[in-house]
Amino acid sequence: MTPVIELNQVSKTYFIGQGLPVKALQSLSLTIEAGEFVAIMGASGSGKSTLLAILGLLDKADQGEYKLLGQNIIGLSDNDYAALRSNYLGFIFQSFNLLPRFNILENALLPFLYAEKDSHDKGRVIDVLKKIGLGDRLRHRSNELSGGQQQRVAIARALANNPKIVFADEPTGNLDSRSALEIINLLKELNRQGTTVIMVTHERELANHANRIITLKDGLVITDEVLNPSTKVTLPPLALINKRKNPLSLAGIINYAYEGFLSLSANKLRSFLSILGVLIGVAAVIAMLAIGSGAQKSVEETIASMGSNLLMVSNAFRARGISLGADSSVTRFTFEDLAVLQRIEGVKAVVPYVSGRAQIVFQDKNWNTTVYGSTPDYQAARNSQVTDGRFFTQQEITSRAKVAVIGKTVADELFGEADPLGQMIRINRINFTVIGVLPIKGSTGFRNSDDQIIVPITTAMYRVLGRDYINNFDVQASDASVLEDVQAAIPEIIGQAHRMSPQQLDGIEVRNMADIQKATTDVVNTFTYLLGSIAVVSLLVGGIGIMNIMLVLVMERTHEIGLRKSLGAENRDILIQFLVESILICILGGLIGICLGSGISWLISSLLGWNVIVSLRSILMAFTFSVLVGMIFGIWPAWRAAKLQPVEALRYE
Repeated sequence: MTPVIELNQVSKTYFIGQGLPVKALQSLSLTIEAGEFVAIMGASGSGKSTLLAILGLLDKADQGEYKLLGQNIIGLSDNDYAALRSNYLGFIFQSFNLLPRFNILENALLPFLYAEKDSHDKGRVIDVLKKIGLGDRLRHRSNELSGGQQQRVAIARALANNPKIVFADEPTGNLDSRSALEIINLLKELNRQGTTVIMVTHERELANHANRIITLKDGLVITDEVLNPSTKVTLPPLALINKRKNPLSLAGIINYAYEGFLSLSANKLRSFLSILGVLIGVAAVIAMLAIGSGAQKSVEETIASMGSNLLMVSNAFRARGISLGADSSVTRFTFEDLAVLQRIEGVKAVVPYVSGRAQIVFQDKNWNTTVYGSTPDYQAARNSQVTDGRFFTQQEITSRAKVAVIGKTVADELFGEADPLGQMIRINRINFTVIGVLPIKGSTGFRNSDDQIIVPITTAMYRVLGRDYINNFDVQASDASVLEDVQAAIPEIIGQAHRMSPQQLDGIEVRNMADIQKATTDVVNTFTYLLGSIAVVSLLVGGIGIMNIMLVLVMERTHEIGLRKSLGAENRDILIQFLVESILICILGGLIGICLGSGISWLISSLLGWNVIVSLRSILMAFTFSVLVGMIFGIWPAWRAAKLQPVEALRYE
């Protein structure tokens, strides 16, 4: 017969307590032929479990030689050991080690997750389950079975990849005598079919069913008796299997996600609390960015409603309450300045303004608002074509007509649902006829653009406000390309008209609406990023919670990790499994958080009337960040799980 296992001078020492050495195996040599049914016996602490762990590649010897099918495997990598376990070895454990969240068939098929490509024979596994009397319970959970039935499932799992050697560690220790005899008969039948069986037991009665009994004491073989001849089996030479499944394939990711979902479902409250941290963070990010984006959009719309290619010209010194003195010729703007500005090349229109507060009365209603005096060019420059009625004409400016165009707020306050056109109102006790209603512009900061009245500039100056000067101008350029040239020319041409000194030119302030928009947008963006950053902090806190939960999961599932490694799982398989579960928590939290954040944004918009915009960019950013949180905070627990040694994980209490 061909030796399937050869051990030469193998030793293994453990260190316990204060580093005290315990010699589990001492220069042990052993040969096992293919097709044997070997029982390993010995008192507690004799080294039989350590020997089984080394034979099954769950642990490594400190020294010596281990030949599997004639090839020395001492010094191979952990991944090579995993490949050998997956394709040559099968394991049956005393505690069954079935995964409670899987059904019987899924437990039996577990080795296929880590086997070589195209080696699956699901039908053969189902046939095995049927032969051992579990064909009608394939979809049952393990906790619905008796101990003997659970061990049968473990045997079917051990046979899934058609191993050459089956290791049984006290396979009947948790069973009654009848179930124990059934399991032993299954192992004997398996051996008769050519599979090498190596069983650890402390019961002589069970060991007598084997062909050969090896007894250990203090890490040494003290007896080795052959009870009867074993089946002659010839095995091919050992070949390392490299055709492993790609764990990052679509099928692999789907399987990991499915297992992760089952794991989360097993403890719903804890999973919900883990998801809750991410959920709140994602919802906060989306809501905060939506508020910021809405504010930015409102600012852009408001500034755009003021007109395009506009320059705002004002007397800076006057605005700051500083007079240039009696000899200065430009303490006030006049109609002569209006004519001068209209002659600048590239200027499309110049709109003068005078303004002041006034009390407006209609019948028994009154309202305090801002009154502006201007010209018909106001409509084009400020994108304010009247929605009802008409704007006043140049002729009405010349005649100082008492006509008014009112904003929507004024119309609502004075007239309610009634038509304001043609109605007579009193502005500072002077009768005016309403001839038009301005379009809705909305609010900008503390200023409501709909709460105003526009009258002919001459009427405002000489009848309402009692002024003989102009407060400021809007200068509209013909094109954005000439805006900077016009802006530079305005102080110079006004200075020439008033014979101003270079120092006095500083008193003419020209503001570009584009610059104002940029500055305002920058402020809003900063505000948005600040809100988003605060929300991201909550997402990071949720990530810390995920890491804590994943570390708990690793401890709870240490036995499972050992089982998976005994079935052929590599370190990367375990790492990806736990990492996918961490990411799955964040994906679920992210999806629910997106819905919640969108709902909060809609609620804010409905209740407070704010302009709130939930953009695809903010959704993608929040969702991507939540997935990254899962990866970053899940990598450490996943790495810890992957680094566990199979024998340590299986022995973990």
